[in-house]
Amino acid sequence: MNGLQRAGRWIGEHLVLAAGLLVLVYMFVPIAVVMLMSFNDNSESRNVYAFRDFTWSNWANPCKPDGMCEAVVRSIEIGLLATLVATLLGSLAAFALVRHDFIGRSVANTVIFLPMASPEIVMGSSLLALFVAGGFGGQLGFVTIFIAHVMFCLSFVIVTVKARLSGLDQNLEQAAMDLYASEWTTFWRITFPLVFPGVAAAALLSFSLSFDDFIITNLNAGQTVTFPMFVWGVAQRGIPMQVNVVGTVMFLISLFLVVGNMLVTRKRAAV
Repeated sequence: MNGLQRAGRWIGEHLVLAAGLLVLVYMFVPIAVVMLMSFNDNSESRNVYAFRDFTWSNWANPCKPDGMCEAVVRSIEIGLLATLVATLLGSLAAFALVRHDFIGRSVANTVIFLPMASPEIVMGSSLLALFVAGGFGGQLGFVTIFIAHVMFCLSFVIVTVKARLSGLDQNLEQAAMDLYASEWTTFWRITFPLVFPGVAAAALLSFSLSFDDFIITNLNAGQTVTFPMFVWGVAQRGIPMQVNVVGTVMFLISLFLVVGNMLVTRKRAAV
């Protein structure tokens, strides 16, 4: 019986590990394909994802497809601006919802989940109707995309920062005030450093959502072309391999930020 129990425990422990590894492989196989295809020479092939020959030309000439780099820069600009505004407003809203009691607080806590739960086509068409009703129907472009991205990023920021604030030990702030620290000093020396990982995570999530959004952007873009819209447009006649270069660079930057944050967190914990 003991042997069977040990065997069952061994299988249970290793089965969970194996399942986790399979899930990770399943998640990263498409990324590996994108990275591989960034070195693919398909200049004479119509099958864009048939690997023919290894080449560095895609990396040496990332802006070769007309309009691609302009679309990437535009997506980065919108993403950074939307992230900045959404992170600022969302963090303030999260503090209000966690630290203050007011009429309608429970309703607000429920409403913030609606943009996350609603299909993008619903939110995109609603924002388009709002812009048209406000007289911006003929002026759709950079500004309307920016406003739309702030709107759908806000919910993700509020939820992420709220989760960090809810787990924050307020005794640390009270201890600082007992040592005659002012509210301003307590916030910058105690509260903000503890909340910052949640704010940083919310900002990274907002930028990712903004950079790769297509449905909401397409409905409110007018003649403005972002990177996802560029990819959708060129897909009608064949996707250039430089698109995979952009995808690989964005993945490597994200990996660098995540690993860097993890190393810094471990270093602080060790100190």
